Amino acid sequence: MKILLIDDNIDTSTMLAKFLRLKEHECYTSNDGRNGLALLNSKNFDVVLLDLAMPEFSGYDVIEQLHQSGKIKENKMIVFTASSPKDEEIKMLMNKGVHTILQKPVELHLLIKALEV
Repeated sequence: MKILLIDDNIDTSTMLAKFLRLKEHECYTSNDGRNGLALLNSKNFDVVLLDLAMPEFSGYDVIEQLHQSGKIKENKMIVFTASSPKDEEIKMLMNKGVHTILQKPVELHLLIKALEV
């Protein structure tokens, strides 16, 4: 799979990208939401792994821009959050096109399962 990982934590994105490449996925990384959105608008990806809490241009901003443009349907969106989202927030994210929501720290077996579904 061709995967884009958008997370402002460089250690997290480096570790996850190495893991995904070992699993024979093509993995691109972006450490900021605006750059990640630009990559999404210029290339095609099978899956987007997106951190929700990023400074300046958050994962929520990325989702909103993709939803407004209709491009969110072109990618399987898997989001990460360190918080415990409320039911309303989960419903809103799913209604906008998010496929899966995972808690940080991400358990790798759950990530692989989400990629396969």
